[in-house]
Amino acid sequence: MSDCMRPSYLPLDGLKALTDDVGMFQHTKFSTISRKEGYTTDDNARALIAALMHHRIFGDPDSLRLAETYLSFMLHMQREDGRFRNLMGFDRGFRDDVGSEDCMGHALWACGYALSADAPEEMRLVAKEMFDRCLPSSRLFTSPRAKALTILGLHHYMRAFPEDLSLPRHIEEISGELIAQYGVEADEEWRWFESYLTYANARLPQALLVAHNSMGDPACLKVAIDSLDFLVETHITDGVFTPIGTECWYVKGGERAIYDQQPIEASCMVEAAVSSYVITGEEGYLETAKAAFEWYHGRNTKNVVLINSTTGTCYDGITPEGLNRNQGAEATISYYLAHLTLLENDLL
Repeated sequence: MSDCMRPSYLPLDGLKALTDDVGMFQHTKFSTISRKEGYTTDDNARALIAALMHHRIFGDPDSLRLAETYLSFMLHMQREDGRFRNLMGFDRGFRDDVGSEDCMGHALWACGYALSADAPEEMRLVAKEMFDRCLPSSRLFTSPRAKALTILGLHHYMRAFPEDLSLPRHIEEISGELIAQYGVEADEEWRWFESYLTYANARLPQALLVAHNSMGDPACLKVAIDSLDFLVETHITDGVFTPIGTECWYVKGGERAIYDQQPIEASCMVEAAVSSYVITGEEGYLETAKAAFEWYHGRNTKNVVLINSTTGTCYDGITPEGLNRNQGAEATISYYLAHLTLLENDLL
């Protein structure tokens, strides 16, 4: 690893800075919590994964306490029909009736992860109940990212309950839908599931890599590798990770935006590249994971460090002028997931 990589124990300061007794706040103004923006299931679900991953690696009781807070928030946000609301105000009032498909996908991923994590039985029982109640709604998902997140959740559920034969069938069904969509959109030059690259792109190949791990399906592996390699080609130049900017999405046949660059893209690439490295053993994927992780630590188009050394939080992105100095939940969680993924696989 290069000198800018961060080894050893990962303090919980960043997660703690954004969390109260309700859950993780969504946004900040610089490093100060913006309470009026409230909380989201999207963020608390991903924070649950980060906290449980941290606990599995380090056994820190503080990470388990954080996980309990995030799990409790999710329990409160689940509707009677099993779906999740996404938005809660600082006044603890619900701000929406039902969340997006991606919100549901994040919840399924988090609950599934909790089942296979080293968590107390009581927490796993709550996670299982929430997962079981939400899973039927996933059959109506049209969002490819929601489908990918559901595969991640099912994979972890399957690790906890390998005797449940419905799980691999469900993974096979959803992965088949993603592969079919890839077949419609992809060609030799554009090896992707959609006619544009938007956000959390590497989640899609990551999910198919996980599906291959669960079922041994060579079709999943081929599409995962082809699409991940396409992302590497479009996101890394001269060893520098440069995610698709949010000023405008990268449409097939068009020009890609360089800014604003979002931390979630680096995390998704780290997680997908590590999965590919573990499966294939090809060093190029390890180099990709390194490049994406080093983006947080200054190896980027602006040579700026995205981690606030005082608070442990992550800046919200890179703009044409430099850092976006807000430090919200998605950015901070993304750094934790990237860092913990490397630690979990003994790559830091």
